[in-house]
Amino acid sequence: MERVRARLRADEAHRAGFTGRGITAAVLDTGICSHPDFDGRILYFQDFTGQSSRIYDDASHGTHVSGILGGDGRASGGRYRGIAPECNLVHLKVLDRFGQGRMKHLQEGIEWVIRNREQYQIRIMNISAGASKEDNESELLLKTVERAWDAGIVVVVAAGNMGPEPMTVTIPGNSRKVITVGSSDEFRMSPMRGNASYSGRGPTHECICKPELAAPGTGIISCSANWQRGGYYQIKSGTSMAAPAISGCVALLLSREPDLTNLEVKMRLKNAAEDAGLPFNRQGWGIPNLRKLLGLPGA
Repeated sequence: MERVRARLRADEAHRAGFTGRGITAAVLDTGICSHPDFDGRILYFQDFTGQSSRIYDDASHGTHVSGILGGDGRASGGRYRGIAPECNLVHLKVLDRFGQGRMKHLQEGIEWVIRNREQYQIRIMNISAGASKEDNESELLLKTVERAWDAGIVVVVAAGNMGPEPMTVTIPGNSRKVITVGSSDEFRMSPMRGNASYSGRGPTHECICKPELAAPGTGIISCSANWQRGGYYQIKSGTSMAAPAISGCVALLLSREPDLTNLEVKMRLKNAAEDAGLPFNRQGWGIPNLRKLLGLPGA
């Protein structure tokens, strides 16, 4: 598994000068806190759940996700640095303190990103949330996400934690347009109990192959919203953690080649992906090799 995780270690990219600088990622989640690892790079915050106008995260999930994508690791001396440590962040709180939310809030957040993408130079939208129920609301959400893609935004969505059965990718990860991310590693349990397989698997009910990519999602250390009480970092698991790793890779690529379209980004990720030895309906194309993605020596 260390070999798998090494493909997404970004230290070489950072040393080569690729840090996501100048690229803005919008994160739709439970909120974000004023953690030292985000100092000066949170461009905008809005709470669509209507609880507060201040920057906050009452679940710590969104802070953790944002740290994987773009934390600079300063509170850990660089040890827990995110994939794109100099990217800018826009955070839209669409989930409550339990990590739950209304379709309406998620949809409103996506529409906000579409309207304001040029003002904040938003190139990436990360959604580590999803729904399993297919109804009129979820169909409308799917159409809104695809409008964001059509507007030129690289949309990265978690595959959800409803696996291991086929057809368990959550909405909007079932969109044929967006980049859906599964977890490449899963919970290790006792020999008698086996492993807990959670990553959502394709195909979708429309027979679309999903996810496109996989990334480490289990036991990930990232920023904590409780840092003011001494806990700067915490461990979380799920495809929610895998998605921002890919969003971070996209930020690095766009900081190198800012004129790429979202479709070109998707194809670059496909071409740089390597087989992780997992079933296709769990890993898709595989795990991106950052050296190959960025054209670094030794790729």
